[in-house]
Amino acid sequence: MDRNPSPPPPGRDKEEEEEVAGGDCIGSTVYSKHWLFGVLSGLIQIVSPENTKSSSDDEEQLTELDEEMENEICRVWDMSMDEDVALFLQEFNAPDIFMGVLAKSKCPRLREICVSISSDKNLGQVLLHCLYDSDPPTLLETSRLLLTCLSQAEVASVWVERIQEHPAIYDSICFIMSSSTNVDLLVKVGEVVDKLFDLDEKLMLEWVRNGAAQPLDQPQEESEEQPVFRLVPCILEAAKQVRSENPEWLDVYMHILQLLTTVDDGIQAIVHCPDTGKDIWNLLFDLVCHEFCQSDDPPIILQEQKTVLASVFSVLSAIYASQTEQEYLKIEKVDLPLIDSLIRVLQNMEQCQKKPENSAESNTEETKRTDLTQDDFHLKILKDILCEFLSNIFQALTKETVAQGVKEGQLSKQKCSSAFQNLLPFYSPVVEDFIKILREVDKALADDLEKNFPSLKVQT
Repeated sequence: MDRNPSPPPPGRDKEEEEEVAGGDCIGSTVYSKHWLFGVLSGLIQIVSPENTKSSSDDEEQLTELDEEMENEICRVWDMSMDEDVALFLQEFNAPDIFMGVLAKSKCPRLREICVSISSDKNLGQVLLHCLYDSDPPTLLETSRLLLTCLSQAEVASVWVERIQEHPAIYDSICFIMSSSTNVDLLVKVGEVVDKLFDLDEKLMLEWVRNGAAQPLDQPQEESEEQPVFRLVPCILEAAKQVRSENPEWLDVYMHILQLLTTVDDGIQAIVHCPDTGKDIWNLLFDLVCHEFCQSDDPPIILQEQKTVLASVFSVLSAIYASQTEQEYLKIEKVDLPLIDSLIRVLQNMEQCQKKPENSAESNTEETKRTDLTQDDFHLKILKDILCEFLSNIFQALTKETVAQGVKEGQLSKQKCSSAFQNLLPFYSPVVEDFIKILREVDKALADDLEKNFPSLKVQT
């Protein structure tokens, strides 16, 4: 027969191909799951431990992105604008992959693309909705990715705006802080809140005012509605939980409280919130008097605790200086322990800043560390906070309290000298008034201090 054979009828092979093709599509799109898996697997390879341990010869390659890989990742960027693709990326834990790239990659272009994909509106909406989840591992990973996005200057404002558009995120975060016992999650959520407040004061004020529509001194009426969360009590609960496991992880929550004290509404929310103001004062008071930088600690411990101490003392100072008539601030017993703690930290600071004596080699590790300490910006901030707080306490001291302090040792000659050395000359009037009271209690001690600080003798 001369004719060509007829084409075979459509069989199973073609039908199976069509089914496979349909099963390979992402949602209702024509995008291929298989292709996307390949690109994401390539990303994983880029940041895998084997590749990140490259030699210095490969350093240049690590900062450059292969043209083919760049084109493929840019296609993912375009695809992520589709809602189905965004959902699929979330299900495949793609945000974790992008976060790994941001954390480990040294390639600027690759980091830029991954940040942009993570910031896509659809994927962003999916990510934010994960904050409503009740699963701690999901919340932890979501918080990590959100913090990474907020830390990228080029997209941080976009994420702040999205969070402002989702008021329910406030409730979710407050619920986590007030009820979770997962310290890793609490620390990471705290870092997110701290970053948000640092980026946008307006958002911080909105959150401070949330739940405070009714007067703070009136209890919420019983109802079957969802509880109204107030930010400060939730922060306090989280801080207590974190402290119970490791006080050193308190840094982030202490800094959140410090940020709140930079605005009047924040101070009022701390001081006037029923019971919470007292509880915060007691927590912070206990930290500086019995936890951080104690007399049996080496002076160098200050280098590890300087940032958390700056935050704690700053909040205590703000509460102490606020024009409030709270009972817990009327108790004179708080003055002498605080003076003792403040002076102890100042003394440790002096020790840290001393250069080692009889050192033959100036380039030793200890000398280098000391030289760095002398110019430490954080220590300077801490010193300014300590001196302002100490001057406020000195101004409130009564003759009876000074007499008790001299008797018990909080106002010994050595400690007063340390205080004067740091307070003068900026707080001269405060020191002069203190010397006048001290002279009535212990004239000999007052005279000795005047000899060591001649400028006071002329003015008293």
